[in-house]
Amino acid sequence: MKDTVTLAAAAWPLDWHDSFDSFAEKAGAWVADAAGQGADLLVFPEYAAMELASLGGGAVAADLQGALSEVARHRPAMDALFDRLAALHGVHILGPSGPVFVGNRPVNRASLHGPSGRIGHQDKQIMTRFEREEWDVIPGADGLTVFDTPIGKLGVVICYDSEFPLLSRSLAEAGVEILLAPSCTEAVAGFTRVRVGSMARALENQCAVVHAPLVGKADWCAGCEVQTGRASIYGPPDRGWPETGILAEGGMAEPGWVIARVSRAQIALSRADGGVMPFAHWPEQHHRLASGPSQIKS
Repeated sequence: MKDTVTLAAAAWPLDWHDSFDSFAEKAGAWVADAAGQGADLLVFPEYAAMELASLGGGAVAADLQGALSEVARHRPAMDALFDRLAALHGVHILGPSGPVFVGNRPVNRASLHGPSGRIGHQDKQIMTRFEREEWDVIPGADGLTVFDTPIGKLGVVICYDSEFPLLSRSLAEAGVEILLAPSCTEAVAGFTRVRVGSMARALENQCAVVHAPLVGKADWCAGCEVQTGRASIYGPPDRGWPETGILAEGGMAEPGWVIARVSRAQIALSRADGGVMPFAHWPEQHHRLASGPSQIKS
């Protein structure tokens, strides 16, 4: 397995397309750009697939349920496209997440593609209020998956999932070294929640986290009209890593790739002999948790 892995996080803007070929041309150019910079693993944002709603025309793209159904209709073609791009460039790609209908309700799914074909997919586990109350999106039924690849063991925590420590902890305990956190956040507050969550997951699990956000304005796309964020790659703020825990980051709302190199051996060393060892010391929390109100004598 490869030790030093070059990670690429996309800050992806939604664009209007009159044909699937137009979308394929954009995706192909982005993948070629990152691969040309030496990237081994490319991460696209949550709901980046929503630009495929434009293929249904303005009225469809502006209608929430119409947009979700239109994007889902093009999902097989999009997955096949990223299969081809991963093989062409010899890279691993977490493709744009988007709706896939299970019965009459959608899950939010991101597919993982490798040089030898599609590896699998991860469905989002915990829905935001917007997804629950307006989009009617449901959690994936299969839980979290560990993807054992030639570039390391990968796990995916889509946006809100990154804010729940036990999800990432379960992946780390199963051997995951690199967490992928694609996001879609309208406001700075939402972006900050995912950023803080992702940085905390890197600290707790002494691993790398790739944060790929949707950015920019798409007034024509229901539910994704305005998106805020910056692409970033995080590690634990420990010896052998940047003291801020930020390996690389782009400008706020700035489209493009952010790229950083991560050593899997350094991740293993941090977990075994870090300046602090939260990954190893995690179980010490359990018998120290609060059991109820305490009496404080003055």
